[in-house]
Amino acid sequence: MAPDDARQDAVLLMDLLREATAGRGRIAMVTGAVATGKSELLHDFADRALDQGALPLSATGSRAERDLPFGVLSQLAQNAPTAEHRAATLELLREGARPPAPGAQSFEPVNARLVDALCAVLRELSERRPLVIAVDDVHHADHASQLCLSYLARRVKYARILLVLSAPDHGAHPQDVLRTEVQRQPHCRQVRLAHLSAEGVAARVRERAGGQAAGFFATRCHELSGGNRLLVDAALEDLGATGEPGERYAEAVLACLQRADPGLLPMARALAVMGEPGAAGRLLGQGEAAAARAVRAMTGAGLLAGGRFRHQVAASAVLAGLDGGELAALHRQAAELTYLESAPAAVVAGHLLRTGHAGDPWALSVLEEAAKQALRDDGVEPAIEYLTLAWQECHDERRRARIATTLVRAKWRIDPGTPIGHLAELTELTEALRHGHLGGGDAIVLARALLWHGHAAEARDVLSRLGDREELDREAVVELEAARAWLRSSWPAFLPHLPEPMPEQASAVARSLGGDRRLESADALASTLREGPQEELVTAAERILRGSRLDEMSMDTVECALLTLIYSDRADRAVSWCDAFVAEAADRHAPSRQARLSAIRAEIALRRGDLAAAARDAQRALELISPESWGVAIGAPLGILLIAGAAMGRHPDYLTQAALPVPEAMLETRFAAQYLYGKGRFALMSGQPRRALRDLRMCGELTEAWGLDVPEFVPWRLDAAEALIRLGEAEEARGLIEAQLAGCGKRSKRVHGMALRLLAAAGEVRHRVMLLRRAADLLQAGGDRYEHARALVDLTEAYHAIGEHRRAGMLGGRAGALARECHADSLLRSPSRGAAAVTSSARHHGRVGHGRSADGTRNGTPEAAATLSEAEHRVAALAAEGYSNREISGKLFITVSTVEQHLTRIYRKLDVSRRRDLPAGLSGRA
Repeated sequence: MAPDDARQDAVLLMDLLREATAGRGRIAMVTGAVATGKSELLHDFADRALDQGALPLSATGSRAERDLPFGVLSQLAQNAPTAEHRAATLELLREGARPPAPGAQSFEPVNARLVDALCAVLRELSERRPLVIAVDDVHHADHASQLCLSYLARRVKYARILLVLSAPDHGAHPQDVLRTEVQRQPHCRQVRLAHLSAEGVAARVRERAGGQAAGFFATRCHELSGGNRLLVDAALEDLGATGEPGERYAEAVLACLQRADPGLLPMARALAVMGEPGAAGRLLGQGEAAAARAVRAMTGAGLLAGGRFRHQVAASAVLAGLDGGELAALHRQAAELTYLESAPAAVVAGHLLRTGHAGDPWALSVLEEAAKQALRDDGVEPAIEYLTLAWQECHDERRRARIATTLVRAKWRIDPGTPIGHLAELTELTEALRHGHLGGGDAIVLARALLWHGHAAEARDVLSRLGDREELDREAVVELEAARAWLRSSWPAFLPHLPEPMPEQASAVARSLGGDRRLESADALASTLREGPQEELVTAAERILRGSRLDEMSMDTVECALLTLIYSDRADRAVSWCDAFVAEAADRHAPSRQARLSAIRAEIALRRGDLAAAARDAQRALELISPESWGVAIGAPLGILLIAGAAMGRHPDYLTQAALPVPEAMLETRFAAQYLYGKGRFALMSGQPRRALRDLRMCGELTEAWGLDVPEFVPWRLDAAEALIRLGEAEEARGLIEAQLAGCGKRSKRVHGMALRLLAAAGEVRHRVMLLRRAADLLQAGGDRYEHARALVDLTEAYHAIGEHRRAGMLGGRAGALARECHADSLLRSPSRGAAAVTSSARHHGRVGHGRSADGTRNGTPEAAATLSEAEHRVAALAAEGYSNREISGKLFITVSTVEQHLTRIYRKLDVSRRRDLPAGLSGRA
């Protein structure tokens, strides 16, 4: 009800008062739902009537006084203006309250005489002064008072009396007879109050808390209350304190139920449990008509919208009065009802969870089905709750073991650390295996979980209990082959402990799993790590990724396929796939998968030379799940983080990560190679070559022992060579570099370029420029911007060393821009002459007077460079890197004259006058 509506109701009552004052008695029947302002209207009107010279007599019905004879009339009598009238009235009331003597006539005729006498007193009062008799909540008035009010209503038409009564307009109350009698009188007027409109709520909020609060809370208050004034005020108090409905709102909900009809509480509780009116009625065993009446009453009170509570706080409030046993019993009834009505498994399982009991024969099947559906729909948390209850309540050992294994898999999707913490069941599962209650496939899954956390001895024990190979079923053989493929690339040292299936079993499974993505992806990664990149494996990895989603069993498949691309020097092709799967993992609320994919994305960024992105993604991988949850795999994100942090020149920021403890069992896994390589690079870049050499040599020993010694994985020989160069052992360094070149040939431009850069550092000064130019070309083509920047820095220094300072200066600007692009501050702060030239050149090209932007490119260059033809672009790129016209001629197989003609057009298009002003960014298209 809006403020205008309230004013109209008050005006109507004042009009009726004027008519009564003129001798035309009137009745006003004020109705409305609970908290529509009935009491407020009566109280305000009584005050205004007094100001107009009328005598207000007020009373309020009460449920507690319903059996007190003449209780409401007694309240009216207390307001009589003279002691004479007050005493006479009270004496009549005392007489009427006496029980009849034994053998006397019934009580009713005595009441009738008393009622006549009481009404005579009231009429006599009205002759002296207009009388307003206001009774609030008349539905709670005692029977005798109702008889008197009904009698009076029929006799006030020509008296100076205004009778104002209020009652709710819903529910079945004893006042219905009184209301019918009163409303049929021709001098009765109906005043129906409604809840506040949205504008009315806003006005009420503004009145109580100010205009700013109305802007913040008015809409929300209307949603929570439906305009019910009591709920509006309570919601406003809670929203102002905490921003959410809370304790005050819950109290108001209960108050509304009590004031409307206490009989509504059972239906309210049933509705809170079932969530739907029809089902709530069936839970209580009520018919549709009774349930509909209760819902209408609660809707009219503003508690419901669309048959449901307006907020969960309201539903919780009506259930709060039940003790734990009563609430569990209610949910148990609900579980049985929903099961019998074939409700979805998740609905039935939800009630079973709140019951904490699943002892009925059908309950375990419902919980397992609900968990299966939840896992399929990425609802991992509820699936874990269903499985936990099922596991606790199951007494069949074989079934209990199967449920426990499914629970391990579900928890693994959230956090790999959880299953081991959860596997207080480990002993139980081992016992189940010993007694033949745990399937071979489940045992292998359990062994993999143990291996992830470095519990190799326990994993061996589990596998040793698989029994005779002939007893392995098809599922177990499939899991064995999947585990074998995973171990080849991740834990090669454990392979000998894996049981071998019988030849006929393996052959049958191999035929049936010929196109199995999980095995194909794991085999592709293992082959890449053992034999190096192969085009057919790259093709297979991309095909696998195209057909994969992050469902329950595919994370290993996706991970192996992405790593196959990365270790095949195809990081650029892995980017979009990885980003898509990261987004999918976030949508599926799977932190464990997000973490593993973030680590992969960090490795992609590192191999593309984006150091900041590599550090950010590796750090996120370590934050999404704890280091403990990473288990032995922590070596991957940790190694990447150390490399990126050191390359950015931020060694102090990553000292904590460098000292982070890792599982001892990690040294038996592929992740140890990544960790040791990262730790060695970190030590090398922080000026500790001997420490770096120890870590790098250990990395090499492990990869050689496992047969994973391919340079595209970890080119440890090159970094060990760099450490030896810094220690003055150039000859030994050359041996490692040449061994690396012999191992990879020219198949990896990135590794080949890195090797040539170090070969230049270990060789004579006069050969360095040639080697470094080749290194820079290869690294640019290989897509690693950081390694390319390192080669350019060394080439700048090499030019200085042979006295070609002009070329050094020209190249220094490009090297500086590329180093900043990679966030490789370590290159810019290097104390060497070359790095100093890089920094100096970058400062020179950053001056506004030279028409350059801060990144060393001429203002407007990207747009101007787009006008160059392909041939002009190739010439410009080589010229920007310091190549002479004759050298460009030789590289591009064109004449020197043609080079000169190209440069003339290039200078004009780019608005530069000399070679050194050519922008560094030109090489991106060359």
